[in-house]
Amino acid sequence: MARKIGSRYTANQILGRGSAGTVWLGEGPEGPVAIKLLREDLASDQELVGRFVQERTALLGLDHPHVVSVRDLVVDGNDLALVMDLVRGTDLRTRLDREKRLSPEAAVAIVADVADGLAAAHAKGVVHRDVKPENILLDMQGPLGPGGAHPALLTDFGVAKLIDSPRRTRATKIIGTPDYLAPEIVEGLPPRASVDIYALATVLYELLAGFTPFGGGHPGAVLRRHVTETVVPLPGIPDELWQLVVQCLAKAPASRLRASELGVRLRELLPLLAGMPPLDVDEPDAEQEEEQAAQDAAADASGEPAPSGRPVRRGAVPLVPGAKPADSNRDTHTSMRVPGPDELAGGARGTARVPRPAGAPRPGSARHRATTRRRRLVVGIAGLVLVGAAGAGIWAATSGDDAGASPQDTENSAPASP
Repeated sequence: MARKIGSRYTANQILGRGSAGTVWLGEGPEGPVAIKLLREDLASDQELVGRFVQERTALLGLDHPHVVSVRDLVVDGNDLALVMDLVRGTDLRTRLDREKRLSPEAAVAIVADVADGLAAAHAKGVVHRDVKPENILLDMQGPLGPGGAHPALLTDFGVAKLIDSPRRTRATKIIGTPDYLAPEIVEGLPPRASVDIYALATVLYELLAGFTPFGGGHPGAVLRRHVTETVVPLPGIPDELWQLVVQCLAKAPASRLRASELGVRLRELLPLLAGMPPLDVDEPDAEQEEEQAAQDAAADASGEPAPSGRPVRRGAVPLVPGAKPADSNRDTHTSMRVPGPDELAGGARGTARVPRPAGAPRPGSARHRATTRRRRLVVGIAGLVLVGAAGAGIWAATSGDDAGASPQDTENSAPASP
């Protein structure tokens, strides 16, 4: 059902829903537009509305081929809306859900586009703060690029900053999507341009692997991994590309590349990646991780050893008391408290998710247990055969010695009579 947005725009049809609001296909004085109508609870927050108006100049000033331009900001009664260019296509999450993972060439081409858009925004002092596949649109009417990739545009600039008002978050809150949060955000530091680079490198890893490097399980465990864990290498990835990913996922913000540098470096790698198929890796077993996380958290709370004598995986202990375990909130703009230093201290055993070569059994699965039993059986049988062979050899050697002994030798070997 159509609805008026301000005096100039009409919202005709819902295109999608996100954590901050609903996107409509709309019509304006200059033709079709996309209208992001923010949630009613946000529209009723007068402080946020004031910040919304203050950000108007910065948001309207972002004009780049790889950024979805904001044409207008509407504040009308309970309506708080961003009027944006209409991109005829889909978001990157939809494509990733359909294809699981992309070829390295296509993944790098898409991320290079986004890096170029971020460079333009950072040059104007605007930090996105919520880079993720849901906020990357693919223009299906644009020309195909390397690896058959459609042009990528970054959207929702400024939304995270608008929602993250001082009264809403204070210094004890984190706002963001856990899988893509830079370590400095988890530690309560103010977000700067480098947080976008970390998030974009996480997106690149996800496009290559089919899963994020530190995701899986309770959001608290995800946050801890960002701070304490080292990213696990992906099998089959060219070293030049991997080193770039590692540099942009560095814990220290100063060690990461700038967006402009990242875009250039990625495009330089495209000839090396031409024709390379998607990586052949399997996602870590999230259910197994979740089960072990619950066991280890219970053991940690009770002070007793973990089941089967395993060391307690302290990295899996939730950072939000009373929260129930849940799948990683990749598509949720989540508010959490900033964990304390003791909660971020890593244990003896890390929690980074280790990719498995395709076809390898999941640890703890029935197939893995059966394979382990077969291996132990084979080793046991081989051991018995070796022991039997050794015994037979000793018997043969002893029998040979007895058969070859002379009567005189036998007499000489008998004990003397008294």
